[in-house]
Amino acid sequence: MTTPAGSGAGFGSVSWWGLSPALDLQAESPPMDPGSQAHAQHKTPDLDVLLLGSVDGRHLLQTLAKATLWPLKRFNFYVLENNLEAVARHMLIFSLALEDPEKMGLQERSETFLELWGNALLRPAVATFVRAQASRLAHLVPEPDRLVEQLPWLSLGQLKFRERDALEAVFRFWSGGEKGPETFPMSRLWDSRVRHYLGSRYDARRGVSDWDLSMKLHDRGAKVIHIQEFRRWRDTGVAFELRDSSAYYVPNRTLASGRLLSHRGERVAARGYWGDIATGPFVAFGLEADDQSLLRTRNGQPVKTAGEITQHNVIELLQGVAAWRRQRATQGNPEEAHPLEPGSQEPFTIHFLPLDSAQTLHHKTCYQGRFQLLYVSCGMVHLLSPELGACVAPGGNLVVELARYLVDLRPEQLQAFSDRVGEIAQASGFAPQAGASPSETFARFYKLESAPAPCEVQAPSLEGMSPPQADQAPPLEGMSPPQTDQAPPLEAMSPPQADQASPLEVMSPLQADQAPPLERMSPPQADQSPPVEGMSTPQADQAPPLEEMSPPQEALATPTSKTSV
Repeated sequence: MTTPAGSGAGFGSVSWWGLSPALDLQAESPPMDPGSQAHAQHKTPDLDVLLLGSVDGRHLLQTLAKATLWPLKRFNFYVLENNLEAVARHMLIFSLALEDPEKMGLQERSETFLELWGNALLRPAVATFVRAQASRLAHLVPEPDRLVEQLPWLSLGQLKFRERDALEAVFRFWSGGEKGPETFPMSRLWDSRVRHYLGSRYDARRGVSDWDLSMKLHDRGAKVIHIQEFRRWRDTGVAFELRDSSAYYVPNRTLASGRLLSHRGERVAARGYWGDIATGPFVAFGLEADDQSLLRTRNGQPVKTAGEITQHNVIELLQGVAAWRRQRATQGNPEEAHPLEPGSQEPFTIHFLPLDSAQTLHHKTCYQGRFQLLYVSCGMVHLLSPELGACVAPGGNLVVELARYLVDLRPEQLQAFSDRVGEIAQASGFAPQAGASPSETFARFYKLESAPAPCEVQAPSLEGMSPPQADQAPPLEGMSPPQTDQAPPLEAMSPPQADQASPLEVMSPLQADQAPPLERMSPPQADQSPPVEGMSTPQADQAPPLEEMSPPQEALATPTSKTSV
């Protein structure tokens, strides 16, 4: 449905970039106990962090870049996402960030990073890099020994076999396994999604962009986002224009994902763009900077744009990561009493967890009370529970991303979401950090020493938190494992796991005189087609024809078998 504020679906059903600034996870973790066993045995202490929905690896990269400022540690990052496309983007982004400087210079790496991370359209040179790296990763995923040898920082051993097969299929799509510009027509998909989002306000989209920026994002602290770069991103999906505008025309396939659509009573998987079209990728690296001169104002206006600050911060980020790795390599860690994983020469490891494992981690002894820090994004707050809290060590910290930069939310809704996060955290065995500075971007908690067992306390009911099954996004060519009660379709394609929940769905129901901000809050009827945000918008009483709602038939993932909704 369309409200006076648009369709309310600008958040999307899948995240490609973070909606909060990058964090140094060491600064968010509790202080290391000097009398710990690691110190007593002169070992390098481990920092174990569990991240739900971190999406783009910004927190991990920021932590590595700042590691030289802290005592020596070995990092174990456990990452849980709600779709395998996000896992694939993690792998691609880190393989780029850790690229050999002799093969790719710092300037080229930073520009490539920005484009594949935040642009809907790429330059041909960047698209060539994506295809080459995706082809390499597609060959490494099914061969664990070669994967450990070439990417020692990566661990896929905990993923299910069908998830690894689906991950390989994503890389093969990125590498150009399906040819032709119509395989993923990004410009048309972007425009169709914006049309659905704005509804009758589409013809006034420039004025809508100006309003959302000046009256919402600027008022919430994002004043460095310039009107020209924000308009350009809203119109074309290109956030970082580092070259002439005519150089950007190749679709960024890493932003593709799938969705189940209704067509004449059948569930059909279609590929499209279902991510953010309201806020943009400027928040993660474009709002804060160590160099305060970048944040200066002149006559009340910032002297640097969010794009320029982002580019500066990404260059510093890549420099910091490279410097820390050189430092660790030269040190050799002779006092290290325990070796790294077989074949590993990296002082950190990224472990990817199965998509649906948030509520089952506590069943494994190795995860009970293990993590010093738990990070939860605003789209995955519904997974925070006493069971998940049992995986955090007593005295460990919890950081929850708030919905400050979601333009679809009004101030009273932002406050309601923040209050709801506090209730869920408290029910999960956490308490607010007493000395934490007030923040509208993150909520910070610590684990109580005598937290109740998961079976003793239930988290507050979160009815309607997850989007209805008909509105979820199936991944590309078998991204999600099939459910046990569903017939496994061809190419391992299946209805998706529960996607991220909008912050609006976590809050209490709106008052009777308020229009629901998201159409996903009301599940579609069985005889109706779900909204097609990334494609053309059909009439409510018509099933959308395939040629309008998605790329041509050969661009579609294999349709699934008919299932009940």
